[in-house]
Amino acid sequence: MTPMRDHEPHPGHPERRLTTKEAAELLGVKPETVYAYVSRGQLSSRRVPGGRGSTFDAAEVEALARRNRRESAGGSGAGGELSVRTRITLIEKDSYYFRGVDATELAARHSYEEIAEWLWTGRMRRGVEFTAPEASVAVARRAVESLPEHTGPTDRLRVAAIAAAAEDPLRFDLSEEAVLGTARILIPTLVAALAPAYGPRRDTGPLAHRLWNRLSGREPDEASLRALDTALGLLVDHDLAASTLAVRVAASARAHAYAAISAGLGVIEGPLHGAASGLAHRLLHEVLDEGNAGPVIAEELRAGRRIPGLGHRLYAGEDPRARALFSLLEQIPRAEPALAAARDIVATAARHAPLHANVDLALAVFTASSGMLPTAGETIFAVARTAGWIAHALEEYGERPLRMRPSGQYVGPKPPRPLPE
Repeated sequence: MTPMRDHEPHPGHPERRLTTKEAAELLGVKPETVYAYVSRGQLSSRRVPGGRGSTFDAAEVEALARRNRRESAGGSGAGGELSVRTRITLIEKDSYYFRGVDATELAARHSYEEIAEWLWTGRMRRGVEFTAPEASVAVARRAVESLPEHTGPTDRLRVAAIAAAAEDPLRFDLSEEAVLGTARILIPTLVAALAPAYGPRRDTGPLAHRLWNRLSGREPDEASLRALDTALGLLVDHDLAASTLAVRVAASARAHAYAAISAGLGVIEGPLHGAASGLAHRLLHEVLDEGNAGPVIAEELRAGRRIPGLGHRLYAGEDPRARALFSLLEQIPRAEPALAAARDIVATAARHAPLHANVDLALAVFTASSGMLPTAGETIFAVARTAGWIAHALEEYGERPLRMRPSGQYVGPKPPRPLPE
């Protein structure tokens, strides 16, 4: 029997009506919960003439569904997306803001460590530098050095985080003060655990200077160090990206900060997330080798692959992070060939789809022109985003435990079924 829908408006009431079943599906709840909303005054109902059921104003149900998605920390309506209240990052109209301040302006004027403190506390601590105790660094280095030589950067960082956790007996203290203490130690520990690309290890000074030592065999100039520090600041957070959601789920279960960061590192390794800049890096080198983006783009499209470094689901226009990083790279002479290749990629791909460059392409220009491996962008991304993950973990520790628990919509065989032979 086809579900009844009252399409005919009543005189003076031109609204569309839904059955109880339809309202329940739209709200993502059981039918009895729909009547609970009525009893609480959140929905109005109308009895079906001559019948036993009720109908509901579709616009009223849709408004309640939207409100539930905004207010629920882990609920999901039919076809709805997870919605989590946060005071950390706002993405709006091709711009993004950290605690209400333009993120690109923060990155242009403040160091990575200063931006991290702003995200965590809402206060600006000028000149702050993160340092790690020798015991934490030593255990993380030993763990990382035991890995196979071909191990990727995210695996190295994840192992370093686990080793540092084992060294910290106070890791289960989830108070804000304790978690902030962990954060200020963990981030420099992650960097210190990586092997230097040249010369002796550099474990003092701004974090960007220490990280450069692990990524490039070249001696850095001031403009390159500034670009790296700015890239770290730009990438600190980007609302509820997949890895950040994983961190919040872990924090919701009251996993300690090291474990929450490990959850984020596990997700960031995907080619659609933290590893995307490595794909763009390789594409840039192919274009530089070929001397023309045309045949390289043609081969990507022929293979059915999306063009890395182009487009972003949250920005209709240009990714503001890419715009900020490109402007700095234009001041570095040795970056010009890679910049020209990136422009060629954007222009060539525009014949197929009008997509703007995203931060992965800008990061690839930086890594390719700095003598870094394709995986360097992934390392930069992971180190930068650790600060944002800490901010989200702190926020989640202040919420109701285990709230990040959406309900599954079972679509398998209807029980009961006989035991299998």
